[in-house]
Amino acid sequence: MSKPNVAVIGAGISGLTTGKMLGDYGIPYTCFESSDRIGGNWAFGNPNGHSSAYRSLHIDTSKYQLSFRDYPMPDSYPDFPHHSLIKEYLEGYAAAFDLKRAIEFGNGVAHARPAAGGGWEIETRAGDERRFDLLVVANGHHWDPRLPDFPGEFTGESIHSHAYIDPRTPLDLYGKRILIVGIGNSAADITVELSSRAMDNEVWLSTRSSAWVVPKYFAGTPADRYFRTVPYVPLSWQRKITQIFTPLVSGDPVKYGLPEPNHKFFEAHPTQSVELPLRLGSGDVVAKPDIRRLDGATVHFVDGSQHDFDVIIYCTGYNITFPFFDPEFISAPDNRIALYKRIFEPGIDDLAFVGFAQPFPTLFPFVECQARLVAAYAAGHYRPPPEETMRRVIVADQQRFTGHIVDRPRHTQQLDYWVYERDLRRTEMPAGLRRAREYGPKPVGRAR
Repeated sequence: MSKPNVAVIGAGISGLTTGKMLGDYGIPYTCFESSDRIGGNWAFGNPNGHSSAYRSLHIDTSKYQLSFRDYPMPDSYPDFPHHSLIKEYLEGYAAAFDLKRAIEFGNGVAHARPAAGGGWEIETRAGDERRFDLLVVANGHHWDPRLPDFPGEFTGESIHSHAYIDPRTPLDLYGKRILIVGIGNSAADITVELSSRAMDNEVWLSTRSSAWVVPKYFAGTPADRYFRTVPYVPLSWQRKITQIFTPLVSGDPVKYGLPEPNHKFFEAHPTQSVELPLRLGSGDVVAKPDIRRLDGATVHFVDGSQHDFDVIIYCTGYNITFPFFDPEFISAPDNRIALYKRIFEPGIDDLAFVGFAQPFPTLFPFVECQARLVAAYAAGHYRPPPEETMRRVIVADQQRFTGHIVDRPRHTQQLDYWVYERDLRRTEMPAGLRRAREYGPKPVGRAR
């Protein structure tokens, strides 16, 4: 089997790990990156606008869970590194495996379309056209802000958390009445930062679903070091056991001022914050339920209360977006995209996706194991099952990972990393190798 020529879109963590794994198999590839640097979301101030990092951001997952298998984080790093250290880590990863040589910086993909007879025709932002056998989409899903559509109009200033840098950028957020909408990790961080009494702000936090807030440390150790789902025990049983101990780990959020969550623990992604419960309990932050409508400077809440604000910061998540595809070809309405093992679109043999999930507890090793399978596929060492089987498994996996989850766009791609990784490593890749040996590799990029 001749080696396919591969195009990779994006040089964030998904694109970098894909390039590393392709290199391990000696697969030729070109990585197209619209920015002048690697890192994607972790490149603070990224000129392509695809970074959502704010100046004070520290990673919410500890370094022990975050590290790539092939490139551990330095022992010198703190338990929860600052975003600048994550960028430094990715630079080290790229240097260790000589990844930048295959990246075309400042030359993103403007349009990608299937080529006649198989493969892809790629039009770059530089205006040239290229032909590739296999396309790997790794453009990330934390860069296209999703905004809620509340009735009415707010006449104050408003931004999405994607634009938030610090209390002076892009808005002067001192001495203001601020409403933060959402209760994910970014919402918690920004709420804590802006509610310092030294800033003379009034800070309110509005949440539709509320959340279970978990500490970053438990008994002096990063809390996520205690968490790992185990094989051979049904996930539903493990969730039940975890829910029993929830009051000991996170406490009742109602007791420090949040609305009662509309879900049980692990039926939505928990929020990790040491300081948010303290700020709520200290009166520095006032929690409110969902917004009913906007009326000039006044915000009306569903509990019948209202309050005037100067600024609204929407921490309401992101859209999964593929601007280089014709929307009628592939899109992700409401962040739903049906992919086999979150990688392959059934019926399209020369296309793969890496990084399009919300794995708990962490994204880094998740994209690494996905990239490993994609590289094996490109090398002819893995073959997916028949299309009918792929579609059946997609439905079963979606139910397995999200059937118990609150039905919101934020949670459509959630999964348990430990279960997923074991499945790929112990079951899917060996089965795919057997299929490749029995039926031959997929003829990627050629007429079928």
